Amino acid sequence: MAQKTSSKDSVVKPNDEQKKFEKINTLIHSNSENASLYVAQEIASLIRERQKQGKMAVLGLATGSTPTKVYDFLVKFHRKEGLSFKNVICFNLDEYYPMQPDSIHSYVRFMNEHLFDHIDIKKENANVPDGTVSKEQVRTYCENYEKKILNAGGLDIQILGIGRTGHIGFNEPGSSMHSKTRLVRLDRVTKLDAASDFFGQENVPSRALTMGVGTIMNAKRILLMAWGEGKAQIVQEAVEGEIRESVPATFLQHHNNCDFILDEASASFLTRVKTPWLVGDCEWNEKLIKKAAIWLSEKLGKAILKLTNEDYNEYGMGSLVAEIGSAEQINLKVFNQLQRTITGWPGGKPNADNSQRPERELPHQKRSLIFSPHPDDDVISMGGTLLRLVDQKHEVHVAYQTSGNIAVFDDEVIRFLDFATDIEKEDKQLQERFRNVRQFLSNKSPGQIDSPEIQEFKGLIRKGEALAACRYCGVPEENAHFLNLPFYETGAVKKKPHSEEDIKITYDLLNKIQPHQIFAAGDLSDPHGTHRVCLQVVYKALDRLVEDSVDWIKDCYVWLYRGAWQEWDISDMEMTVPIGPKDMARKISAIFKHQSQKDAAMFPGNDEREFWQRAEQRNKETAHKYNALGMAEYEAMEGFVRYKFD
Repeated sequence: MAQKTSSKDSVVKPNDEQKKFEKINTLIHSNSENASLYVAQEIASLIRERQKQGKMAVLGLATGSTPTKVYDFLVKFHRKEGLSFKNVICFNLDEYYPMQPDSIHSYVRFMNEHLFDHIDIKKENANVPDGTVSKEQVRTYCENYEKKILNAGGLDIQILGIGRTGHIGFNEPGSSMHSKTRLVRLDRVTKLDAASDFFGQENVPSRALTMGVGTIMNAKRILLMAWGEGKAQIVQEAVEGEIRESVPATFLQHHNNCDFILDEASASFLTRVKTPWLVGDCEWNEKLIKKAAIWLSEKLGKAILKLTNEDYNEYGMGSLVAEIGSAEQINLKVFNQLQRTITGWPGGKPNADNSQRPERELPHQKRSLIFSPHPDDDVISMGGTLLRLVDQKHEVHVAYQTSGNIAVFDDEVIRFLDFATDIEKEDKQLQERFRNVRQFLSNKSPGQIDSPEIQEFKGLIRKGEALAACRYCGVPEENAHFLNLPFYETGAVKKKPHSEEDIKITYDLLNKIQPHQIFAAGDLSDPHGTHRVCLQVVYKALDRLVEDSVDWIKDCYVWLYRGAWQEWDISDMEMTVPIGPKDMARKISAIFKHQSQKDAAMFPGNDEREFWQRAEQRNKETAHKYNALGMAEYEAMEGFVRYKFD
């Protein structure tokens, strides 16, 4: 069920025909943890080899969420396997400018917390660009940084992430292939992506110090890592696209020893993964046939039932036609598969033949448990389905996995406390607490962690909004469960890894409710990682229930929805619930109950629209795609994938 990390991870190694569109060597791992282990092992091998030779190993390091697991593994190798870093010199890619090294946003602090403080590297060998250098000295400082790399013998391995604009380091679109370490101005998209870390785009520095593309290209070995669906598009452009300055990562096509290390999600747009029939013969199965027919339908702008033998032959699917017999047989097969995913009865239709429906009939009234990573994901992502379940008299429970407290603006706390102190004017203790809160917030610096008291107040604001949404949707207040999973409660964007306590809280709730169906957020593109951790916790709790041979789990269906960031591909959807105009309006009204997230969210991600706008557009787009394939025309649709566990 939950994937285990192993050095024997099954890396997808394509043959030459499958790689014909790829201009950079690309290795696809089953998940980011296995991929991170692969990179960490290569770095460790280099260090050990140089130790035997009596030489230094020179590493180029990166920051951000992508390499953190690599650093975790390196620390583990140091502590448990005795890997020494005394013969290692590190040079980091970049740093915001200006930036104090002790700032919570500083890459100096990041590297200390994730790596340097936990290994035996010599302090003078851990180099991170200095964000405190005066403007007059920047040019000289950057030239000296370059010389220091050269004097160390050049970079043996440079690890990289990739930005949404295709930037490597802070080399934004327009960077020259021969650029060196320098001061740069950050792209608007880069600042938007960094906004969550700085608690607002206005707090993100507009400049940074970065190694140049030329500096990176001089490394003897380059390993670029990318995780998640959110990176799939830019990875495909970098690996298969033309070399151009507007996508700096494409310059890596010129390097003779560069590998892209990907998980399955970030590799999903590569031709050999997305449309394998274009690169050679396929082993056709039910899922691939469905995927191919839908792709061809969308490519040609034809309904599924209108595709011809010639259409299939022209786009590399002649073998499929030969295997199945005719285009008509393929079309009808896929059309029926799509038709059967559509249901207005997400809990199963009573007194009906449900053999061709996504959900079974019995029991007629089900207990449905919806896991919501944040206090508004339930209504944003599957509000229409939630309303349908309530309308059809199922017993609906919602488990809010985290408090969501860091996503509340400071002014909201003052607004609510203003109200409370006006009501309780004689409560001296409350008045004093309010004065302390005001004083703290007036002196608070951007990104500073709130006091425990303010974190509690912000959590209560979001709890109240979630309860208001439940009441509006018809979910009894006693069916709203606020888990407040401990991994989230750091007060910062960066969270702790999930713990045994997180799993136990989830396990106990599942065993208490014993649901017939579970809905969980399968959105791994959440840029802040909370959805990913919440899903891991649910998976591990389910694993444990299976291991404990709990009876009720045998008859439980698990459905995964996508969050605010991305929708499932049509070919993956196994249940789609139509939403009419009235229910779409009800769903939006439920989202509006989350007033602290209305108008402007603290963490908008890479989409500046409000959450209700994203949800409405996404649901309508799904309905439009189904209609274009030849299905009935609906106002909107919510899609789900069934998770099948042992």
